Amino acid sequence: MSDLVAIVYQTEAKAEKVRQRLLRLQKEYLISLGDAVIAVKTDSGNIKLNQLVNTTAIGAATGSFWGLLIGIIFLNPIIGVALGAASGALGGALTDFGIDDAFMKELSTTLEPGNAALFVLIKNMTADKVLKEIKDAGGIVLKTSLDETKEQILRDALAKAAQPLTGEQPQGAASS
Repeated sequence: MSDLVAIVYQTEAKAEKVRQRLLRLQKEYLISLGDAVIAVKTDSGNIKLNQLVNTTAIGAATGSFWGLLIGIIFLNPIIGVALGAASGALGGALTDFGIDDAFMKELSTTLEPGNAALFVLIKNMTADKVLKEIKDAGGIVLKTSLDETKEQILRDALAKAAQPLTGEQPQGAASS
């Protein structure tokens, strides 16, 4: 079973730095990620999701290939590529991979403008080594599906390293 962890950072760049660390740790087999998404609250109050996997682009590429193949069979490869890319992009855009987008947007409404939340879906990990690598980035735990003991260990490690974002926790930051 996977665990969800959402941590708030002062900036999108800081959240991206932590995500890149987690991806490096995944290459070292210390963590296995199901998804890692950064949600940013813009100055206008909108929530922007920076997905790890762009399903629209993957769908368009896959659709183009199959469209080309079918187009060659029916002697019209250009139309086949165009139709394949369009249908693949549409299918990719409608696919929700990993963490539910609506859930992330709803939780991110509590962020201050300019802050970013890193949502990570963890399949499994070597907790002590992963925590050692990310604790210096700080952050505030927004939400987790970890048990209370593990969640408190995470909160304590991040709190030691970070200066407060705005002096207070975002609304709902204490929920789990």
